[in-house]
Amino acid sequence: MEDRRIKGEQDMRVLVLANDFPTKNNEYTGLIFVKEQVKELAKLVDEINVVVPIPRGIEKFREHQYGVKNIRYENYTIGDNVNVYFVKYWNPLFPVTFYKFRKEWLYLETRAIMRFLRKEDIKFDVIHAHYSWPCGALGIKLKEEYNIPVVITEHTSQTLKRFIEKRDAFIFNVWRKADAIIRVRKGDINLISQAVNGRTPVFYIPNGFDGKKFRVIPKNVARETLKLPKEKRIILNVAQMYSPLKGHEFLIKAFSKVLQKQNDVLLVLVGDGRLRPKIESLIHELNVQDHVVLAGARPHDEIPLWMNAADLFVLPSLSEGNPTVMFEALGVGLPFVGTAVGGVPEIITSEDYGLLCPPADPECLAEKILIALEKEWDREKIRKYAEQFTWEEIAKRVINIYLKYLKK
Repeated sequence: MEDRRIKGEQDMRVLVLANDFPTKNNEYTGLIFVKEQVKELAKLVDEINVVVPIPRGIEKFREHQYGVKNIRYENYTIGDNVNVYFVKYWNPLFPVTFYKFRKEWLYLETRAIMRFLRKEDIKFDVIHAHYSWPCGALGIKLKEEYNIPVVITEHTSQTLKRFIEKRDAFIFNVWRKADAIIRVRKGDINLISQAVNGRTPVFYIPNGFDGKKFRVIPKNVARETLKLPKEKRIILNVAQMYSPLKGHEFLIKAFSKVLQKQNDVLLVLVGDGRLRPKIESLIHELNVQDHVVLAGARPHDEIPLWMNAADLFVLPSLSEGNPTVMFEALGVGLPFVGTAVGGVPEIITSEDYGLLCPPADPECLAEKILIALEKEWDREKIRKYAEQFTWEEIAKRVINIYLKYLKK
């Protein structure tokens, strides 16, 4: 195996804990951004073991929630130094609850994961848990057992807001016991720091994108490959249809207003989920079905084609942490129109990259889309701006945090 060690540093073995993870060939893409980050981190460390706790039966729940079929969680490897383990265990609290009876849930999950780690004799020098609950709490239990530093990345938006507003003692205790917290949105750093009374350092590191995968492809080539019309102006949205928070309702209402001014426009929706019938119903109710393509869930490797085929990317979310899809769009030089929620305005800092409006405001969204369709965008400038957000750059920042706490 080639030497992946950072110059002048010790060997490093990382244990990654994640609530979900994509299957081997990304047939199912749950938390794809964690996998993409892991792939880059693997180039900088000796070994990564990804451990994903799977309460038995959760596959059926996720198949319904996300509109996918036959999720098969089977262990696999990535390259020569990443092992992905789906640890299935019995948890009678699922699906009755996820946030209640947390101590009982944590006891069952910790017991299952500790048994697995001992059985497989997995060694690690640092733990990186994604999401405060339950994997962050699990990471703290492992820290107490193994005396290993724990870094927690918090990705949520609405859930984090509830933690803070309710002064959630359980989660605050998890944060205080962590060695470091990574938050994907800069605006929440002070809130988390106040919650832990400054005991745990909090770092801002946004999500990113794969710069090799999300590269520029000629628009005509992308459209021909996807059998999309070459003469239309295409608005693209990529989002799972499982939560109203993704704002599909407001996008479709805005699009109906856009069509009153421009009729050579096509809206392409990539994604699927339990809300699809409701979305289809609204499309027909507003009589825009001849101008909308419901592409369904597409393989992640195919998303760069859809983005290169588009003229504009629109993300009308009512709430976000730091959406990976935004970085992917910028990475191919695609201008962005979206809502000023979560970490979005921390990235779309100039009208050279995109236009923003308030959430749940179809009139403003329609106005911004119309402006964006007429604007002459410097797509190379957008692409160059996005280079700072490649997973390669993000991984370097994450590694520096690992090293800081390993030295202690």
